[in-house]
Amino acid sequence: MGGSVIPLLAMIVVQLSYAGMNISSKLAIESGMHPLVLVAYRQIFATFSLAPFAYCFERNTAPPMTKRIALQILLSSLTGITGNQMLYFLGLKYSTATIACALSNLLPAFTFVLAVLFGQECLRIKTKAGVAKVFGTILSVGGAVVLSFYHGKLLGLGESKIQWKYAEKMERRASSHGETNLLLGPVAVICSALVWAVWFIIQANISKSYPVPFTSSFYMCLMASIQCVAIALSVEHQASAWSLQSTIRLTSALYAGTISTGLTYFLLSWSIEKKGPLYASVFSPLQLVIIAVVSWALLHEKLYIGTAIGSLVIVFGLYFVLLGKNKDVDENDGVDEMTEEAMEDDAKDLELQPYNPFNGNGKHHEEDDKRKEKVTGTD
Repeated sequence: MGGSVIPLLAMIVVQLSYAGMNISSKLAIESGMHPLVLVAYRQIFATFSLAPFAYCFERNTAPPMTKRIALQILLSSLTGITGNQMLYFLGLKYSTATIACALSNLLPAFTFVLAVLFGQECLRIKTKAGVAKVFGTILSVGGAVVLSFYHGKLLGLGESKIQWKYAEKMERRASSHGETNLLLGPVAVICSALVWAVWFIIQANISKSYPVPFTSSFYMCLMASIQCVAIALSVEHQASAWSLQSTIRLTSALYAGTISTGLTYFLLSWSIEKKGPLYASVFSPLQLVIIAVVSWALLHEKLYIGTAIGSLVIVFGLYFVLLGKNKDVDENDGVDEMTEEAMEDDAKDLELQPYNPFNGNGKHHEEDDKRKEKVTGTD
């Protein structure tokens, strides 16, 4: 039971940490911090937070670094961190935390499609499991289209009684600067989910050839730090843009680096190694619920009918994909049990059969063989 509970708890911790990151990062961006600068700081803090764990726990067990593994980690850093996070934070800047989180639920559908293309998942369209996964993927994409292009009327949820003056100040600042784009924000998050799905496929290979999650995550964050700093510096040259004197900027960067990158990428790498890439990607609806509630309560975020409908459709699609995955696991377990039983039955049959040099059961007649050899030798 522990083998199933620990990965489950790990993924819950991941979603809780991501929910906190969405809220704190949204506030930091609304305070004027450039998304690319925030991503760069995130990788720097993540690298420093992972280094002692990699050294203490895996310095004696890490396999030798080869060119192939280094290339895989480089691709992993480009997709899972640099590409994914920069696109996501840009989407977060031009949309809301709830919309960004809802669209990130496309990850399992994208992961399934790519896993089929790269041979890590079987489609099996004629089975119930295959139909469920395909139907879930179509639902998820349809929900993303609804969420991105249809907004509808404002849902009357009432006003939150929690008054957080700092959040209200940031909300007024964002409104005055017009930092909302109803199309650019969602499209950036969708691209982020697609790039992140590529990371899950690459990471599944890394976890087999380089099964040291702390060390692989450290190298990945180190490479991403160089990439993100170079890109952010090309956009933001002024020293004031890199200042962390603001409490929300420092808190957001530290939290995003140590918790939402250092801790979560280790937990994700470990969960992918234990349960596979699709399992690790199906817990994102929990993050959506947390963010929707907190954003309404603390950030006074408004929720539209299109956002609610699109989010629900994406979540339903996600769980159809999960249902299909569970059916695959059950069927594979059943096949493995049948194979083991058949092998045991064959072994028993061989033991009961009389000696035949062609049936592989000669081990019980070694003495007869030796006796025959002696007789042949004397003749």
